[in-house]
Parts: sequence; structure tokens; C-alpha cells
Amino acid sequence: MPPGSATQFRYTQTPSKVLHLRNMPWECTEEELVDLCKPFGRVVNTMCNVGANRNQAFVEFADQNQAISMVSYYASSSEPAQVRGKTVYIQYSNRQEITNNKGTGDSSGNVLLVTFEGVQPNDVTIEVIHLVFSAFGFVHKIATFEKAAGFQALIQYTDAPTALEAKNSLDGRSIPKYLLPEHIGACHMRITFSAHKDLNIKFQSHRSRDYTNPYLPVNQTAIEGIVQPTVGPDGKVKEPESNVLLASIENMQYAVTVDVLHTVFSAFGAVQKIAMFEKNGGMQALIQYPDITTAAVAKQALEGHCIYDGGYCT
Repeated sequence: MPPGSATQFRYTQTPSKVLHLRNMPWECTEEELVDLCKPFGRVVNTMCNVGANRNQAFVEFADQNQAISMVSYYASSSEPAQVRGKTVYIQYSNRQEITNNKGTGDSSGNVLLVTFEGVQPNDVTIEVIHLVFSAFGFVHKIATFEKAAGFQALIQYTDAPTALEAKNSLDGRSIPKYLLPEHIGACHMRITFSAHKDLNIKFQSHRSRDYTNPYLPVNQTAIEGIVQPTVGPDGKVKEPESNVLLASIENMQYAVTVDVLHTVFSAFGAVQKIAMFEKNGGMQALIQYPDITTAAVAKQALEGHCIYDGGYCT
């Protein structure tokens, strides 16, 4: 996100009796949290040590006016809220209560089920989803799909507290308009916890990603997406350019490993990912460069050449 946009994105919330506190001391106790908040009203529920760094918390007041009083006080005070000498940042949560293990839909877990309202599947890319949800912690995996409820995604975090922080911050919110196509008015998100614990991602594609496994096979849709064929001046369909090369290796007299391919292809630029697989009885590999130009140079230099002397592994 552009500088400052994340702050604006997370602070434009309506009042709630639940407050979200950031920059708390690591493993802050419930007593410390209550001591900070009790001058403004009766605290009925708390949640400490939330987030990947365990430095966030939620507090629920008995009445919304009490929460408003606390936010208003520190917004106008020259002295910031502090716990153990650390400045604590306070904002409204978009939740009206702290829900923790209240039924199946609210049972805490590390995987979120997100429903995107008001859009078609191709309107929200997996890159946009990753950008929005990475603001709260490392996203391990994403799987998108279409159901009767609309366009949905499963998003897997490292742990339940990180997922809870993202859920409490984003549920009911909209994806910023600058991340969406111009024809989209708004894209609201409804978020619940999923019963999944570890998503099974078989391919990197425009519909699913595993950010923990660089050797996962790449589906062609991840390379080209939905691309219309380009016709050259001679009337023939031109091969679409990409930063990912598909190499078919013939005359396999010697073993070809990922390390061997990395040595060969890295001579032309930084190789980001390599995936090897068998297809139609032969060996193929996907080699990803950071840009199309580097891939084009490697393709021109290596196509038809052999890895080993004697015409082997062409």
C-alpha cells in the first residue's frame, strides 16, 4: 500500500464499545490492560497478546459511551496512553463485542473464510487479497473459489491470534478503491473462521497460492492469467511473453536436478523459482525470472542447446 494508506485504512471506523489497542508491551497482562481502561468505565471483557508480535489487545466496555470517552480523551490529550512506558495507540474495533469461542462460526482458528460482496471473481486478484491481509501478519496460503454466497477465499495465517486480529480489523470493511478496477463501486468483506487448519494447495495459480513452498508446480494460469492470443503481421498466433519459461528437456541421458537448472539459467539473471515435473513421458520445468526481458534473453540463448556435452539433455 502507498505510504500512509494503511493508517488511514484502519482508522476510519465508527464507534464501538470494543477498542483495539496497538503497541502494547510484549505479553501485557489483563490487569495492566484493565488498569489503563477502568478510569473511563466498566471493562467487561479483554483479549491480550494478540497478533504475531503479541503486542496488541482488545478491550470491551459495558457501554459504548465509555469507549468513546477513552478514545476522545487520548485524542485530545497531550499525554499519550502508556503501559510500562510504551505509547499505546487506541482505535475503535469494528466488532460490537469480543467473541471468543462462541459457537462454530466464531471459534478461533488460523484460517479465515472471506466473502467478497459486490464483485465478480476476476475483479479482485489474488495479489490484492494478499496485500490487504498481509498487513496483519505472514500469509501462508490463499485459495479462492466461487460458491452460492459469491466469490470467497480461504486465507491461512501462522496462528489463530494473527487471524483474529485480521478478522476483527477487516470484517465488514471494504477493500480500498485504489486496489480495485475502476468499474467497481465497493467491495465489502464478510469474514468468519474456517474449520480448516492447513490448506492443501496443489498449484501456484491465479486462484491459489502457497507462499511457503517455492517448489510447488506453477499452473499456466499463474503465468498468463486470462490472456487473449496475439496475432502477428504474418497472421500466426504469437507466443505470449512472460517472465516464466517452460523448458522441455529431451535426450535425458544424465540426471537433471533443480540445482543443475538453477546453475544453467542463473547465468542470465536472478532465478526466483524453479518447478520440475513429468509430462507426456518427458521432463519439463518452469523457471521464473523477475522480469520478461531477462526471461527472453535466457530463452534465446538456451533454446535448442544442450546441458551436457555430446548432445545430451537438450
